[in-house]
Amino acid sequence: MNVLWVLAHPEQRSLAGALHADGVATLRAAGHTVEVDDLYAMKWKAVLDAEDYPEVEPASVLEASGEAYARGRLSPDILAEHEKIARADAIVLQFPLWWFGMPAILKGWFDRVFVRGYAYDMPDPDRPGHTMRYGRGNLAGRRALVVVTTGAGAEPFGPRGIHGDLDEVLFPLLHGTLWYAGIAALPPVAIHGTSAYGESEHAAAIELLRARLGDLATTEPIPYRLQGPDDYDRDLALHPELAPGRTGLSVHRR
Repeated sequence: MNVLWVLAHPEQRSLAGALHADGVATLRAAGHTVEVDDLYAMKWKAVLDAEDYPEVEPASVLEASGEAYARGRLSPDILAEHEKIARADAIVLQFPLWWFGMPAILKGWFDRVFVRGYAYDMPDPDRPGHTMRYGRGNLAGRRALVVVTTGAGAEPFGPRGIHGDLDEVLFPLLHGTLWYAGIAALPPVAIHGTSAYGESEHAAAIELLRARLGDLATTEPIPYRLQGPDDYDRDLALHPELAPGRTGLSVHRR
């Protein structure tokens, strides 16, 4: 497999740095090709602005990104990321959970790279007047593994934990970003309680990630529902006969 590893952590001497180094080595030892985006080392520009769309002046960011993509006028760093994604069968996204979300530099990677016409808002050839999203689109066929570290232990991120179930905390990324753009998200790798890690916990985290990377090509993705008339009505609400009487984010899983 060709793997793109996107790392969003500022400290290479941390547990996250060790996980990243060992994970990349593990994939390469297994015969996979790995490209690395170390966003902090790259000094990735996280803020979307007019420089992303040179020579394009539509009225809105949405229009500007779509026109720049269609005309091949995106900034060179964005085009380089598109080339890396085109080569990738799988994407590993590694980051610490900060304020219940991604670090700003990784959010900015998505903001700038996932432009209109490339990651969303592509006309659906099978359904005139509709666009391809939630499981379909240009990026369909790829899989993504999220590797996240948290300072809190596992219980606070459990089903009854005060922080909320981690799958729901990550729903905006797993479903609202990756699956929206057609990328199948695998169950995430969560390394909890890292602020209190000793040598044994460090070794266990390394082994957990090695095991999950060993199954990168075969792990079943999270079974999110495809957008379409089989599951959703014209207002994009789940049909009442599906998951009857239930609400919440879990209803969007098959």
